[in-house]
Amino acid sequence: MPDRLTAPQIRQTKDERKLTMLTAYDYPTAKLLDQSGIDMLLVGDSLAMTVLGHEDTLSVGMEEMLHHTRAVARAADYSLVVGDMPFLSYQTSLNQAVYNAGRFLKEGRAQAVKLEGGRSVLPQIEAIVAAGIPVQGHLGLTPQSSAQLGGFKVQAKSAATAGKLLEEAHALVQAGCFSIVLEAVPAEIAEKVAEEIPVPIIGIGAGAGCDGQVLVFHDLVGLYQGQPPKFAKQYVNLADVVSEAAHTFKTEVEEGTFPTSEHSFFLPQEERNKL
Repeated sequence: MPDRLTAPQIRQTKDERKLTMLTAYDYPTAKLLDQSGIDMLLVGDSLAMTVLGHEDTLSVGMEEMLHHTRAVARAADYSLVVGDMPFLSYQTSLNQAVYNAGRFLKEGRAQAVKLEGGRSVLPQIEAIVAAGIPVQGHLGLTPQSSAQLGGFKVQAKSAATAGKLLEEAHALVQAGCFSIVLEAVPAEIAEKVAEEIPVPIIGIGAGAGCDGQVLVFHDLVGLYQGQPPKFAKQYVNLADVVSEAAHTFKTEVEEGTFPTSEHSFFLPQEERNKL
């Protein structure tokens, strides 16, 4: 396995190769994804929904995010680990933003952080980058702002809003972002952004013209029980595999066919004779 990727190396892949990024929330999953050569592991605030059972991403806080980030970071030898800054961890002040971003690196052992938003978070991004912390931007559908956006809807569906999106992408680059996630944007708009912006554009529901793609792990492997979004491709249905395994275990235990001698420990003959 090559040496661990860095944020500058991710930026340098622009126009050289496509990048891959998946969410990860625990050590065993992160180890498998890292060994598969996934370029970036995002400890997303999506864990609020996929792992913790909340109805949205707003319910997860810094302590939970750091807990999961540490687990993922311990598994990663190649992948760049990106910590997703949760709601209200960076919006209220520059000092808070820098402090919490620093915690992702110092306590969570991540190599970068991700912030949602455009011009409204430029001061935070600039301050975090000035503190020596790599930042990944996030434009388009920003789940932390879903209430303001009117729900989980496709963004930049007109020439005017597309122009604003492009301006914000340029602003994020000027603020120091090494890459930008672009979520739920028409493919034509995303391709134009990728062509004009000098850092990698990582798409999710943004078409094939981006410089890379990111998916939620649970959507990828069919573990999330809810309705998957239109842009998520399910590569395997692990929910059925896990359910079948659990059902078979239950049946074998009830019927007395598990455990067998193969799965049991026994005393040496000398000790058995003493019983």
